Amino acid sequence: MNAALQDLAMTPTRALLVDAARRGADYLAGLDRRAVQPSAAAVARLARLDRPLPADPVDPQAVLAELDELVSPATMAMAGPRFFGFVIGGALPATVAANWLATAWDQNAALAGVTPGVARIEAAALRWLVEILGLPPQVQGAFVTGATMANFTALAAARHAVLARAGWNVDADGLHGAPPVTVLVGEEVHPTVLKALGLLGLGRRRVVRLPVDAQGRVRTGSLPHIDGPAVVCLQAGNINTGAFDPFAELIPAAHDAGAWVHVDGAFGLWACASRELAPLARGVELADSWATDAHKWLNVPYDSGLAFVRAHGALPAAMAISAEYLPTTGVERSPSDFTPELSRRARGVEVWAALRSLGRRGLGDMFERSCQQARRFASGLARAGHEILNDVVLNQVLVSFGTPEDTRRVIAGVQEDGTCWCGGTVWHGRTAMRISVCSWATTDADVERSLEAMLCVARRVRGSG
Repeated sequence: MNAALQDLAMTPTRALLVDAARRGADYLAGLDRRAVQPSAAAVARLARLDRPLPADPVDPQAVLAELDELVSPATMAMAGPRFFGFVIGGALPATVAANWLATAWDQNAALAGVTPGVARIEAAALRWLVEILGLPPQVQGAFVTGATMANFTALAAARHAVLARAGWNVDADGLHGAPPVTVLVGEEVHPTVLKALGLLGLGRRRVVRLPVDAQGRVRTGSLPHIDGPAVVCLQAGNINTGAFDPFAELIPAAHDAGAWVHVDGAFGLWACASRELAPLARGVELADSWATDAHKWLNVPYDSGLAFVRAHGALPAAMAISAEYLPTTGVERSPSDFTPELSRRARGVEVWAALRSLGRRGLGDMFERSCQQARRFASGLARAGHEILNDVVLNQVLVSFGTPEDTRRVIAGVQEDGTCWCGGTVWHGRTAMRISVCSWATTDADVERSLEAMLCVARRVRGSG
């Protein structure tokens, strides 16, 4: 049967999905040929979306075509190989395909007894994750939306556990009248941890801030005297420098004081999956809970966060839900007992696909390659006379191009040039461009092409000064 006859034989739904797959594949194939930042003209055309809701139904294929024609050109090319703006990867081909298939399945992943296929695949992915990250075998995990909710979920388990030790049932009785919980964080704590603490009623401003060194690591010996229920929040991968807190020294000290230790490892925790990088996180396995993002360095589609808790039963104690209409009898592990949501998508499918397609060696290679490329950026920029502000130990590079104004002009020029995209930050009072290398698709040729563009813009800025 030729292609024309095949098209005639298609049902409307099949034709629509085939068209969507074609458009998605064409979009991905075109990323290397387009500017990373969308053009002003493409963004201006989005004004065509500002119109009234149609009174009558519209053909779904026309809807899809409109989405593609208007929105695709106006996207930031985050899925491509030269987006270095945030600590996020693209999406591995196997994970994109798995995401499309899981969307077609349309499973509500709350209850294992109702959706056994996706529940089993999530359980398998969690076993693999615990193994490759070197976490204790009894650890229980949950698939959530991202690092913010992963921190929230793990810290909810921490809140429940430390107050239970003090004889208080926070789930039944709330925080009014409860023993105060002391929360200690590093001075460079990520804002998502503070947001999670606020959502949990523990307060963003009530935290005790611990001093850090020049790379943002909490200083050893800096823990004050701790009395009563307490949670210590440490960091695997500083958002600016990539540095790791000294877990092997800090965690035993916190445990000696009776504190729960949580590690925000939004991207840095993945270093544990690499034999070369794992020493950076020495002692992280001693913690009580961990949070990370799979849509960062594991390169799976949004949204995909992960929370892990050491004490068996502590996570469901904080998260479990029950109702007469929910069929949970006889089920060993129901996903909704571990997450804030009841109804949710089966986000563990893409994680399973990433792990299955890469294997242990492929994972390590992907993470190590990003770090090598970060060092390549740092070396090229330093040779040209620009100041690298951090020790490049992971996949993060901070570079100053002189004065704050000159650095901001270089950042704007790089973004406008479109070869790559990097963002700005302020690190210990210094304005810097931050380069985050996370994508599976980035090649050494992409690094050289991006370096050339950065240096060209920097020469232009310096010449105009």
